[in-house]
Amino acid sequence: MDFRDYYATLGVPKTATEKEIKQAYRRLARKHHPDVNPGDRSAEARFKELNEAYEVLGTPETRKKYDELGANWRQYEQTGAPGGGPWTAPGGQAGAGGYRTMTPEEMEEMFGAGGSPFSDFFNTFFGGGQAPSGGRGRRTNAGGRQRRAPEVEYEIPLDLASTLGGHVERVQVQPQDGPPRTLEVRIPAGVTDGTRLKAGDVHLRVRLRPHPRFERTGRDLQTTLAVPVTTAVLGGSAEVVTLSGSRLTVKLPPGTQPGQRLRLRGHGLPSPGAADDRGDLFAKVEVRVPVTLSDEQKAHYEALRALESK
Repeated sequence: MDFRDYYATLGVPKTATEKEIKQAYRRLARKHHPDVNPGDRSAEARFKELNEAYEVLGTPETRKKYDELGANWRQYEQTGAPGGGPWTAPGGQAGAGGYRTMTPEEMEEMFGAGGSPFSDFFNTFFGGGQAPSGGRGRRTNAGGRQRRAPEVEYEIPLDLASTLGGHVERVQVQPQDGPPRTLEVRIPAGVTDGTRLKAGDVHLRVRLRPHPRFERTGRDLQTTLAVPVTTAVLGGSAEVVTLSGSRLTVKLPPGTQPGQRLRLRGHGLPSPGAADDRGDLFAKVEVRVPVTLSDEQKAHYEALRALESK
């Protein structure tokens, strides 16, 4: 079993502060998150390595334990861990706490792999009989392999605005062996179709409903902006309503064409785990032709047609 250099995994020196370690983890986790890299096995593996490294370095107690283990690694290779369980450095304690993005159970749910999602090195020195971050241990069979109970997954339909996060959704599920249950599920920012969530012991998979006004492409949104013919021809202002309900004023240049798109940066959907990192909103111009005209309006359009025919 090789020693794992968690500092190198996160790209920080051993003298890095707690804040620097957290920033490095969040930056790299956003880059390699499976929702951002669907189907990319190398990104999945990298994301697991980052999560494991932060499980250890993200908490002062486990970081101290890891640093002391590193200093005594050669001794451990020769003698083995004392007591046959998780190695505890002098003055240290097994276990972890503090800021966490994913528990081991959540990692297993995301990747659907049996057994522990972490390395043998982690399980030997930091795992033990209990999952890090307060997760519950799993029962094992006689061969020591973990047994996973059959999981039933429920679909949770969400409106597109739910991807903005910051609220709790009430969901009713019907277990096969019990009465209906109403759950309160915290919706994180950046959920997408297929995102897996957990409420207590219930597993959920997100299905986003179509939106009547917005089309989604990745983290970008598109909506229609209807403007009068005069505004398209002469230029002017128009109002765009965002997914969150805020109203933004945009400027149209003279000669704006039907189908032209105006970009509103940062008003799209957030990245998974990073609510402040958002896509863009595109407003596609639709020129609104009047259905009826007053006598005065008709006279002006006829005069314009006469000018165009000269």
